[in-house]
Amino acid sequence: MNYLIGIDLGTSSTKTVLFNENGDVIASAGKEYPLYTPNNGWAEQKPEDWRDAAIETISKVVKESGVNADDIKGLGISGQMHGLVMLDENGDVIRPSIIWCDQRTGKECEEMTEKIGAKRLVEITANPAMTGFTASKILWVRNNEPENYAKCRHILLPKDYVRYILTGEFATEVSDASGMQLLDVPARQWSDEVLDQLGIDKSLLAKVYESPEVTGTILPEIAEKTGLSTSTVVVGGAGDNAAAAVGTGVVEDGKAFTTIGTSGVVYAHSGKISIDPQGRVHTFCCAVPGAWHVMGVTQAAGYSLSWYLDNMGAAYKQEAEEKGCNVFELINADIEKTPIGANRLLYLPYLNGERTPHLDPDCRGVLFGLSSMHSKADIARAFMEGICYSLTDCRDILQEMGVKADDMMACGGGAKNTIQRQMMADMYGCDVNTVTATEGPALGVAILAGVGAGLYPSVEEACRKMIHKDLDKECKPDMDNNVQYNKFHKIYKNLYNCLKEQYKEIAKL
Repeated sequence: MNYLIGIDLGTSSTKTVLFNENGDVIASAGKEYPLYTPNNGWAEQKPEDWRDAAIETISKVVKESGVNADDIKGLGISGQMHGLVMLDENGDVIRPSIIWCDQRTGKECEEMTEKIGAKRLVEITANPAMTGFTASKILWVRNNEPENYAKCRHILLPKDYVRYILTGEFATEVSDASGMQLLDVPARQWSDEVLDQLGIDKSLLAKVYESPEVTGTILPEIAEKTGLSTSTVVVGGAGDNAAAAVGTGVVEDGKAFTTIGTSGVVYAHSGKISIDPQGRVHTFCCAVPGAWHVMGVTQAAGYSLSWYLDNMGAAYKQEAEEKGCNVFELINADIEKTPIGANRLLYLPYLNGERTPHLDPDCRGVLFGLSSMHSKADIARAFMEGICYSLTDCRDILQEMGVKADDMMACGGGAKNTIQRQMMADMYGCDVNTVTATEGPALGVAILAGVGAGLYPSVEEACRKMIHKDLDKECKPDMDNNVQYNKFHKIYKNLYNCLKEQYKEIAKL
């Protein structure tokens, strides 16, 4: 039997999973690490923590599994996107990584837009200048830490730093590189135009590969530490969402997935490039060679429910503790007794501003229609419906762009909630399914490793072999419910337009 390893380098922890060639989990291990906020709006992590977590978790899964090292044919790495890792001439880390959720680069985004032009930037990189993306972070270091910028000889993304540790190779791949805002996304290569306009030396950047391509093999010293073989290939891997797409089988036109974690994502595969000129959704190269994905992101999906429970759900929490059950069992039971529309109560989930469909940092959450008749059950249903309306906004933009999303998978924490999955199916008007595997990105990059190692001829074929739908959890749309949801969704969409200017006014106070 052949085996594959998938590493998922997250913001809070790294998880490493060993799979057999059929996609079955053989062993897994995880290790947490801290996030640092030296100033308001800043977010940093130490790349050395990722290095140590990767080596430790690889060692654990190899040892615990008892699998022969030579039978582990390939390794893939997924990870948080957009983070900036800067190395000196010796390959040592210069400063902590500025990661995806850092918001310090507003001025640098303005600088990028001024130098390249808003329209041209979207044409090349498929996205407007974003504070979370890597290019603005590079400019921030140059503008504010010139001594560190002068030392820099290599710029890597988080997962690509771990690749460097494992293989000694400076490499990246198209899906993660798409989020740097330095890649010509239609052409799948570094953009000389953007680099020239921003004054960034191309030699600082790693070689770009397709996601299933082999980028190197395990170094002898790493093989000794981990128990891997020096013949194990390391493939390009993928950014977290592109890896999750492979891990749920979203690798062909018409296929899409919805993730409800802290944020929410609606992601659709596309065999042709499609860019929204308004910048409401992100277009990146995907992990399938020669294909792309279009992705809408809502800032506070699962976070809205967490906020509700922390601030308004004390009664649910207390009852769940007394009964020894999961709090969502109680919430779901109440929601099922509450009508669609939550007795004419709507929630706008803009707790932390929004990205899709409104790229607006000033908009905020709203409970609209609240009256003395409403109960905690109505409010809970309004929150869950508001999240799903926001995700439906994302899907509607994809459909408007000609990107089909009618074969929908659900993943993330929200995928475990039957009520929420059924809401999505009813609002989307299509089936919503889940897969039996729960490893998502780790499975996705293990599949890519299987292709790179020659176990499968293509990503699509590998997914057919290694991914299985959980037919017991299939949710089919109720089109009568769809009609009712559409009536409330129309009002929901109009509310932002009514409040847009008032959001700006209250932000000034």
